[in-house]
Amino acid sequence: MRSMPSASQARHPILEVFASNRIAAMLSLGFASGLPLALSAGTLQAWLTVAGVDIRTIGFFALVGLPYTFKFVWAPLVDRFEPPRLGRRRGWLIVTQAGLALACLAMATLDPTSQIELVGAAAVALAFLSASQDIVFDAYRSDLLEPAERGAGAAVSVLGYRIAMIVSGGLALILADQVLGWPNTYRLMALLFALFTVVSMVAPRLPRPEVSRAPVWVELRGFVSMVGAGVGAFLVLRWLSGDWVGGDSFARLAYNSATMLVAFAAALQAARWSGFPSFVAPWNAFFDRRHAFALLTLIVLYKLGDAFAGSLSTTFLIRGAGFSVTEVGAVNKVLGLAATIVGALVGGAWLAKRPLYSALMLFGVLQAVSNFGYWLLAILPKSFVLMASAIGVENLCGGMGTAAFVAFLMSLTDRRFSAAQFALLSALSAVGRVYVGPAAGVMVATWGWPTFFLVTVLTALPGLALLHWLRADVAAADADAARRATGKL
Repeated sequence: MRSMPSASQARHPILEVFASNRIAAMLSLGFASGLPLALSAGTLQAWLTVAGVDIRTIGFFALVGLPYTFKFVWAPLVDRFEPPRLGRRRGWLIVTQAGLALACLAMATLDPTSQIELVGAAAVALAFLSASQDIVFDAYRSDLLEPAERGAGAAVSVLGYRIAMIVSGGLALILADQVLGWPNTYRLMALLFALFTVVSMVAPRLPRPEVSRAPVWVELRGFVSMVGAGVGAFLVLRWLSGDWVGGDSFARLAYNSATMLVAFAAALQAARWSGFPSFVAPWNAFFDRRHAFALLTLIVLYKLGDAFAGSLSTTFLIRGAGFSVTEVGAVNKVLGLAATIVGALVGGAWLAKRPLYSALMLFGVLQAVSNFGYWLLAILPKSFVLMASAIGVENLCGGMGTAAFVAFLMSLTDRRFSAAQFALLSALSAVGRVYVGPAAGVMVATWGWPTFFLVTVLTALPGLALLHWLRADVAAADADAARRATGKL
């Protein structure tokens, strides 16, 4: 007589994945990762505006976000050095979260009308610590999760991140305006960061990888040489450009892009010449892969169509489709956020039982097709239902694609260098999102909205074609990650 299965045996495999304590850690730490972003961006901008700071100064505060763009520069040091006795990755999580709490407390003591320079310094410190926490969290997630958990881990991370952005964004504005005032709102955020240091202390431990470490002076010499060469090359090329490159044009965009690439190449070469092991070793390990350059190109292209469609979506809905700001805010922000979260969770559940390549291909196709919703909005009469449908479908498919894409990046990282590699790969994935904006504006002005959205669909096709060509490499990366997780590689 067959015995009845236990409750744990009867649980669905997808529920087993989502019920893991490792996934629970991803939810809470994803929240901690998303909490600081608005505090040095939109929420701070609102405080400065209410305080009467002039618009030019507020505009300069956009530069506070530069640490997020250049976090790959110091990511290798996170792999090389660890705070003593706090655990691998967890130590840096605790340090950065405690630093974020102190930065928020410092911000709460300042007056933007009379101490704007100190507010700027505190905001830069907040952004730097936030970017550093992102480095550690991405590495911790890559190291901790089993291959079958990566989709679910990416999904709940997105869920926690998005909820945190609501808390430090919209909710913080309401609390500051109606209840607490700005200083006390930042003190409340400091308390949340302090609580998350406790969460990090009890998060699952990671084993220490066996990797040789270079002397400290060698690492620091290499780091200084790399940064100096990159910054120097960038400044020289900007100076040489003078006024001969056109203003808001494709020529200016192309020159700026080339400048960044040359500066990065100079920094990489300086790291090799000076001997910066923590930076060079992760790249050497990555380029040991077959088709490494093609995989890097896929990272840039996979969400390019999605980035094009989203770059001017708010402007299109207001100026192109004729909806009011209130209608766009209610649907694009609220429904769009909810659809993204649902899409990420659906994508995570799908990845729990299916191969990575098939998920990337399916969700990539859906991302491309979903852009047709904006095309319909551009050619058909104004319709609130059509707007809600287009936004909901596009964000749902984008959320599924994000879950698969993050799982793909995790499969490409080596646990010995996960902080450096994930920071570099994620920075590369942001290239399209950063640079499509100027190009999109020129395309809309030249061709109009309907043609632009058709082009966004076509823009997704090269990435899908490259994904199909690299299907064996994606499957191999997925399998290698599984073997590394079980200690067989």
